[in-house]
This record gives sequence, C-alpha cells and structure tokens, in this order.
Amino acid sequence: MSVDSSDGHLAQLRRPFEGPNTLGNSSAFWAGLAVAVALLAAMPVVFGYYAAEVGAVFLAYALLGMSLAFIWGYCGILSFGQVAFFGVAGYAFGIVAINVSTLTGATLGLLAAVAVSTAFAAVLGYFMFYGGVRDVYVTILTLVVALVLFTFMGQTAGGEWAIGDARLGGFNGMSGVPDLGIGVGSVGLEVGLVGHYYVTLGTVVATYLGLRALVNSQFGYAMVATREDETRTEMFGYDTTFIKFAVFTIGGAIAGLGGVLFTTQNNYIDPSVFGITAAALPVVWASVGGRTSLLGTVGAALAIQFVDYQLAISGSEWALVFIGSLLVFVVLVMPEGVAPRLHDHVAEYREPNDPEPAETPAATDYPGGDD
Repeated sequence: MSVDSSDGHLAQLRRPFEGPNTLGNSSAFWAGLAVAVALLAAMPVVFGYYAAEVGAVFLAYALLGMSLAFIWGYCGILSFGQVAFFGVAGYAFGIVAINVSTLTGATLGLLAAVAVSTAFAAVLGYFMFYGGVRDVYVTILTLVVALVLFTFMGQTAGGEWAIGDARLGGFNGMSGVPDLGIGVGSVGLEVGLVGHYYVTLGTVVATYLGLRALVNSQFGYAMVATREDETRTEMFGYDTTFIKFAVFTIGGAIAGLGGVLFTTQNNYIDPSVFGITAAALPVVWASVGGRTSLLGTVGAALAIQFVDYQLAISGSEWALVFIGSLLVFVVLVMPEGVAPRLHDHVAEYREPNDPEPAETPAATDYPGGDD
C-alpha cells in the first residue's frame, strides 16, 4: 500500500471528528493525542495498582468536566449543578446493585443509573427551557438543585432511610457499593481495580471522540449558533429551545456515567458530591482548561485534581486556596482558558512558515472550540 493511500485512509477515519468547531484537526494533534492516551494507559504498569485506583477517580472527574464543557462551551448553558446528575447516578447504581447482589445487579445498576441521570436532566431541562428560564437564572437554578440534594441526602442517616438493603447513610454515606461488572447471575465479568481504570480511560476517550463528532455535525453548528445569537438562530428556523433541552440532557447523561464510574471505584458515595465545593470544581476545570475545549477541560481536571490530591496527602490545607487563586489568575489573564491560548500561540508561531490557512472558511461561519 502506498503512503498516499495510507494517508487517505487515515484522513477518512479522522473526517467525522474534524471540522470548524474543533481546531485539533492536524496529523500532529492526533499523534499527540495518541501519545497522551498511551501514557495514561501505561500508568498502572509503571506506578502500580494505587495509581490505577486514584487515576480512575480523576478520569471520572474528567467525564464530569467534559459534560459541562459540552453544554457551556458549545451551547452557552452554564450549569452549576452538573454534580446533581453525577451524584444521583452514583446513588442509583448503589441502590440497585446492593439490592441485587449478582452481576445482574451491577448490569441493571449501570443501566438504571444512566437512565435516571438522563431522565433527571431531561425533566429539569424541560421545565427550565420550555418554562422560559434563561441565562444566569439557569446557573442559579441548577446550583439550587444540587444544594437541595446535598441537604436532603445529609438527613438520611436514620434506619428508615433505606431502600431494601441499601442504606442511604446520611453524611456517613452509602458504603458497600459493588464493583463495576456486566453479566447475568454469576456469569459475566466483574471489573477489578486495574480493569476499572482502563474501562474509565476508554470511556473518557470514546466520549471525547463522540462529542467531537457531534459538535462538528449539523446539530453542532446549530448548538454554536444558539450560543452566539439565539434570536438570530431562531429566525433561521431552528428550534433553539429544543437544542438547549437536548444538549442539557446529553450533558446530564455524561455526568451520570462519570458518577457511576466514580462510585464503583470507591465502592462508596456520600452527600458531599452535591456540595458547593464539588459543584464549583467542574466550572473551575472548564474555565481553566477552556470551556470551548473538551480536551483542555479534561487536561485541567486531571492536573488540578492531581495537585489537589498531592496537597491533601501532604497534610496541606492550601488546596482550595490554590484552586481559587488559579481560577482568578486564568479569568484575569486568559479568560478564554489555557488550551485556546496555547493554540493561538502555536498558530502565531506557525503562520509565517505556513502559507495555508489554519482553518477552512467555514470556521468563521461557525466559531467553535479548541480541542
């Protein structure tokens, strides 16, 4: 097979994931992404089981951050309550899996958890968007929902707060959540510690690629148009209310999937996942990494949570100070986020040596993100 033919096949494989709404459309970008994924895949081999255990939690957080970057960066919906879907899915999985102790329970728990988080996002999104809630009021309402869940789940410590064998536990949390698994009865596959890490990593990569394809589709163009000028988009015949509803629901499903992976890794969940600190973290990740950059948000989530973890195990109480200071610095110095700023610098550096335009003309019609 000739080199030209091989390049043509690779370009054909990349085509669904490239377009004017993502700037990572070069061979160098995809090679760099492949190297990054390979390095993450090597972590358990190089650093052992403990790295896999902690890394899986960070990757679950990355899914949560990606869900916010998708709805905020590409559709202009700032949700301060993505943790609501994250936590609801975690509790839903625990309730089902604890009550059905075989692999059937783990399988049904996964399906039920994602379904519950998706339905919860759909119901909330329906009443918000079809009820005329807009702009900052969406942010406030979603935060209120998360705080209501935090308050409610915190008072479920009594023995009466149990669903079958699953005790909600109040602030003590729900313990004894089974590992992730798939099967029927005793026949199937139970995912171990290292396997869970690779499942979570694979889910992050697959979600990232799926969202890249979506934002570069016709629906993605409508999303970005809604973000830029909702009134004008409506004049062109698009149902912007449905677009926001659909995007918000998809974001809830992704956050819920992250919640399942988080809960099954820790075998435990408590109301702190709904708290104000937890609710603020996805906003920090998206703001620092770049809310219009799915990959930038993933990188920011992994980096910030790694630093936070290192400070925590060293006994330092400066973690929140560091995160808050980083957010203030980025907002003041590079409000678009780190990843878009880095892309701009690379584009400026390459421009004198590259007579070809970095993007197709369509990029000016549908301004998008930096991935």
